[in-house]
Amino acid sequence: MAFAGRRDAPDGPDFAVLKRLARDQLIYLLEQQHEVDKLYKVENKPIVSTSDQLCFLVRPRIKNMKYVADIVNADKAMGRSRKYKIIFSPQKFYTCELVLEEEGIYGDVTCDEWAFYLLPLDEDLLSMELPEFFRDYFLEGDQRWISTVARALQLLNSLFGPFANTYGIGRCAKMVYEVWRELVEESEGDSQARRPEISHVFLMDRDVDYVTALCSQVVYEGLVDDTFHIKCGSVDFGPDVTSSDRSFKVLLNAQDKVFSEIRNEHFSNVFGFLSQKARNLQTQYDRRRGMDIKQMKNFVSQELKGLKQEHRLLSLHIGACESIMKKKTKQDFQELLKTEHSLLEGFDIRESTSYIEEHIDRQVSPSESLRLMCLLSVTENGLIPKDYRSLKTQYLQSYGPEHLLTFHNLKRIGLLTEQAPGETLTAVESKVSKLVTDRAAGKLTDAFNSLARKSNFRGISKKLGLIPRVDGEYNLKVPRDMAYVFSGAYVPLSCKIIEQVLERKGWLGLEEVVRLLNGNEFAPTEPVMEENPAWEAQRVILAVFLGGCTFSEISALRFLGKEKGYKFIFLTTAITSSARLMDAMLEAKV
Repeated sequence: MAFAGRRDAPDGPDFAVLKRLARDQLIYLLEQQHEVDKLYKVENKPIVSTSDQLCFLVRPRIKNMKYVADIVNADKAMGRSRKYKIIFSPQKFYTCELVLEEEGIYGDVTCDEWAFYLLPLDEDLLSMELPEFFRDYFLEGDQRWISTVARALQLLNSLFGPFANTYGIGRCAKMVYEVWRELVEESEGDSQARRPEISHVFLMDRDVDYVTALCSQVVYEGLVDDTFHIKCGSVDFGPDVTSSDRSFKVLLNAQDKVFSEIRNEHFSNVFGFLSQKARNLQTQYDRRRGMDIKQMKNFVSQELKGLKQEHRLLSLHIGACESIMKKKTKQDFQELLKTEHSLLEGFDIRESTSYIEEHIDRQVSPSESLRLMCLLSVTENGLIPKDYRSLKTQYLQSYGPEHLLTFHNLKRIGLLTEQAPGETLTAVESKVSKLVTDRAAGKLTDAFNSLARKSNFRGISKKLGLIPRVDGEYNLKVPRDMAYVFSGAYVPLSCKIIEQVLERKGWLGLEEVVRLLNGNEFAPTEPVMEENPAWEAQRVILAVFLGGCTFSEISALRFLGKEKGYKFIFLTTAITSSARLMDAMLEAKV
């Protein structure tokens, strides 16, 4: 892919310090405080250990407390006496103590905390690895993770701040910002004298942009995630990829020279790149034929190991591409993308609905069928009652009546809703706004929005130009904007918002968009950092996604960074995708 960057992007902060801090804290907790000599993975099977004390390092989750309770109660039943320690990461919650009490072991265990907030997955990507954040906050309304995110933000602020300009949109983002500001005030003076390494912070709720998360990913890293499920920055490639009877766990980050060059590429460009890479590698191997003994010695000691490693990684990524192609061909991926693009553009809605009905009738996948229904609902501001009842009935008949709870959850979170009389007023609103003053139009808009929470995707898309108008075919080899991450059909809303706010240095001129997004925007009253092009930090932006971030959004903002001379750093509660969103709804209880 060719990037026509206007300015060189700065390097950004070095997150190695976060790894060192986390490692040192853990070593202190496990080895010095508790003299741990053996580690076991927490899973549903008994622990076989002769030790007289057990130490559990766990997330503060109810299922983990029940697992610990089963082990302690099993020891009690056998008359075995041990010491038990539970270390909660990143923090302890009252709910967990309540479960321990209910299970009758609260007096048998002691508790501690390991404040491990951030896991650096790559040189520009930090994850809190809290996939439950989305379900807990956006579905259940549970605000327990708000302070956790605020503390993570304050950790970064103390290391790489002070952060000069903070923008955001969304109810959760606003709460995190307010809690974080309180933490900053408590530690005022700690970082005031230091020159910041990050100038701008942008916080965004996942429910501000459901559309992007619901679309099929077509950049290489996104497709690898959708197909093989990237977990904590690594992926397991099975025999179908490795062409052997073994599986390999591969770290996917900038250290992988092959992956780093194709991760942000549209999938249609990847095979050509890998073919050229294979030819270049073969040329480097062939150089050894004309070497004398001294040159051969240097080649073996300095280059051969690196070439072999690159060859192994190249083989794995070629195998991954072939596996992706087989699966997507089987799923008729092109037809699926065509339907998605029609939904995004608002054309052929009846044909798209028929495609979704066929998808359900063929029982392709419960989560895939749900995803398409949600995409239809969010882009159309809810389904008309007739279509909602029809699709819901067909889905329940195909996949089972137990999914009634799933429909309740999707409606509650705003992903799959039914239009009611008086709710389809977007067209009327736009006509009225032309006849009255901006102030009056704003009041009308607020009144319409108060009827129910809406996605308002069509109006937002038009205001921000999310659907590119291109004469001829979109050039995916030399893309001109962030729409390339969706084959030129759609610019991710979340990324467009960030771009616009950075350009305007605030929300001025975006008032109508903010209204359509249901408000809760915020910005610094006065920019703290003076304009100084010599400061590299002025071009480093921390993008915080609350409820998950997709690889498509990361690729889009990396592209924007290269175009505009920015360096984006990503902080997310977890990596998400359409499948993960749907699984959260399928697993959630009322």
